[in-house]
Amino acid sequence: MLQLRQYRCDNITWESGVRLEGKVALVTGGTSGIGAETVKRLSAEGAAVIFTGSNQSAADAICAETGADFIRHDVTDAAAWDGLMQQIADRHGRLDIAFANAGTEAGDASVEDITIEGWNTVIGVNLTGVMLTVQHAMRLMARNPDGPTGSIIVNSSMNAHRAMGNFCAYSVSKSAVVALVKSAAVHAGNKKYKIRVNAILPGVVETALIVNLIDKSADPAAARAAYEGMSPLGRMAATEEVAGMVAWLASDEARFCSGSEFTMDGATTAGMNGV
Repeated sequence: MLQLRQYRCDNITWESGVRLEGKVALVTGGTSGIGAETVKRLSAEGAAVIFTGSNQSAADAICAETGADFIRHDVTDAAAWDGLMQQIADRHGRLDIAFANAGTEAGDASVEDITIEGWNTVIGVNLTGVMLTVQHAMRLMARNPDGPTGSIIVNSSMNAHRAMGNFCAYSVSKSAVVALVKSAAVHAGNKKYKIRVNAILPGVVETALIVNLIDKSADPAAARAAYEGMSPLGRMAATEEVAGMVAWLASDEARFCSGSEFTMDGATTAGMNGV
């Protein structure tokens, strides 16, 4: 019989079956924003969650709230990946879900102004770091005791298809990871793996970072209105909504979804707003 329990975060409440019970999940960049909310959601749905990042104090609070495990890890450190996956294998014996969420905009600029250091920083985290996440997650999932099974979700952005002039490397990286997802999904199918790979493409999400930018602007009310006005729905996405999409893609309910892009931007990229 399907078990139901209520999960509440901020002003969003739903009842959810414990559809991830027995599954093991990895979340990169899990100490803030979408990553932290996803750690909470996957844990609430019954998964054993391991999350990575660098903010120890934030991680401690999330661990206390959810029972998840934190491992300090840099997604760009290729040599450290084998050790991370070995820790997961030693603790749990398998991996079922991987959410490649770690990302950055630090050092970004327009194509005319960006430095090679800024380019390498953004591409290193947002593209190479995601490739390493997908690669190592798939390798461990392929060794699951019940066969090669799992769900890999990559956090891209609506900017994969709607580039920003002042964020060249970010726009490029978010487009590139969509192609990575499609290639990885086809590869998994070619290998007869039951491993699915998908991308989510959020619009503007009301994270603590965005709220801080709004509050520090010269006119916070105007800044908020500008962010909210990007979407025909007239608001920003909540982190809980993005985490809900990740949880669905992680579940067996999405077992025929692979190689797909799931845009969740409130129709921002669907057409010409206001026309």
